[in-house]
Amino acid sequence: MKAGCSIVEKPEGGGGYQFPDWAYKTESSPGSRQIQLWHFILELLQKEEFRHVIAWQQGEYGEFVIKDPDEVARLWGRRKCKPQMNYDKLSRALRYYYNKRILHKTKGKRFTYKFNFNKLVMPNYPFINIRSSDMAKIMKIRKDDLQS
Repeated sequence: MKAGCSIVEKPEGGGGYQFPDWAYKTESSPGSRQIQLWHFILELLQKEEFRHVIAWQQGEYGEFVIKDPDEVARLWGRRKCKPQMNYDKLSRALRYYYNKRILHKTKGKRFTYKFNFNKLVMPNYPFINIRSSDMAKIMKIRKDDLQS
């Protein structure tokens, strides 16, 4: 591992954040188990120390705004051991999530995106404050999908 690069391992047992297996690269890939960008964004959003860089948008469930795109790109580059990372490259990576329906760009709002939590498998995400009414909607949608 390169100096200054941090790799997040999938936690064993009940501690830490538990993301689904598909959130991590396969064992055979170089730097296996490195974090996915959407996962990294969720981590930043949950930490108070990064509120000046990225934050949840008030009043919009799942919507967030990147307040300092260059800093988010720098942090992502440091995590991925890619010192040449910039916002253009990071935003290209975000666009790959549009087709997968993991997130989308909010029209008319600069640097604003919205997660599609119905698409993400959300077991054991203790840091996301989901209102009971929202969880009921998510569970109903998932139940309807299973019955289809």
